[in-house]
Amino acid sequence: QVQLVESGGGMVQAGGSLRLSCTASGGTFKNYAMAWFRQAPGQEREFVAGLTWTGTNTLYRDSVKGRFTISRDNLKNQVYLQMNSLKPEDTAIYYCAADTVGGKDARLYDYWGQGTQVTVSS
Repeated sequence: QVQLVESGGGMVQAGGSLRLSCTASGGTFKNYAMAWFRQAPGQEREFVAGLTWTGTNTLYRDSVKGRFTISRDNLKNQVYLQMNSLKPEDTAIYYCAADTVGGKDARLYDYWGQGTQVTVSS
């Protein structure tokens, strides 16, 4: 059983930056593909970024390409999401997720964190 805890959310003005962290425990972290999803009020949860257990292969949703970077440190059991040039439409609760296979489909992920709020003001 893997436990995931996110941190680093907050409020920032448009154009600003935030770095989210997700710390895993209770499992072999390097065995899992990791991803970040987000959910805005009244909307479905959507894929933001993901990477394989090695960290060499990454995926991003189109709207964040060039602005967000996902990375991981398997020694620290952590995955990060560096978010630059933030826009009001990035406002959402951001969730960390783990799965042995990975991908963009939230239904595939077995483990989820509790989420961290990101609010971008215009």
